[in-house]
Amino acid sequence: MALPFYNMKSCSRLVLVFTLVFFAIQSNAQKFAYVDSEYVLSQIPKYKSAQLQLNELSAQWQQEVEVKFLEIEKLRKALQVEKVLLTRDMQISREKEIAKKEDEAKKFQQDKFGAEGELFQKKSELIRPIQDKVYDAINKVAKNNGLDFIFDKSGELLMLVSNSKYDRSDEVLEELGVVSTSLEKGNNLPPQ
Repeated sequence: MALPFYNMKSCSRLVLVFTLVFFAIQSNAQKFAYVDSEYVLSQIPKYKSAQLQLNELSAQWQQEVEVKFLEIEKLRKALQVEKVLLTRDMQISREKEIAKKEDEAKKFQQDKFGAEGELFQKKSELIRPIQDKVYDAINKVAKNNGLDFIFDKSGELLMLVSNSKYDRSDEVLEELGVVSTSLEKGNNLPPQ
């Protein structure tokens, strides 16, 4: 069955419009690259040192929390054993003492590990300046290379496929004055 002439003309116009749109999009194509921020941070000695310091502090505080809760558990077991020998007032007094110690332990835990706790503040104090320097370096790399977008390979963005020729991680390290010590990225070809 032959298509009527006006349908062929409409199809031709439609193909022409799509072709023009395709070339318009191609001529305005934006330049992009990506950075592996985990890799970049892992190459910065100050970051490694800060992470080590945070891990040690966290382990120390975690141990203190565990000691406090072990003490509370011992007090509970002792109360259970001695309960038959204690008066009702003595039992209530001991239970209040245990509850007070438990509240203190929970407060200590919250003060150290909570959303606004000391660990969060220390992390912000130690890590934030390094992250800011990396961000500034990424912006310089983008500007120097005329890039419109730089994605973070290690972030929330899911990259199913990545071509190493678009990886600017080593350029960011260079901008930061850091020499890569990793063999993981050492075999990459220079970005083109």
